[in-house]
Amino acid sequence: MRDSVVGPFTIIKLIGKNAVEVKLTEEFSRKHPVVPVSVVKPYFGKEEEKFSSRKKNTTPPEIVEVEDSPGPVKKTYQGQEDQT
Repeated sequence: MRDSVVGPFTIIKLIGKNAVEVKLTEEFSRKHPVVPVSVVKPYFGKEEEKFSSRKKNTTPPEIVEVEDSPGPVKKTYQGQEDQT
């Protein structure tokens, strides 16, 4: 069975309006590097790849108990009656 999608490949250049030249990996070196635009799909990498310099937060946030808390906050929108 063939994969329906392979890649990702880097687009080297646009050839006319209907084709792109891609940089193929060694695995695909015998294939022609020019493909129709209609078969090209955008690649959205994993979150870690997009933001590789971002530090992962491994510790959960600290829960702080607040004394003299007013309790839950209710917000009434304009034109809405208080439901209490």
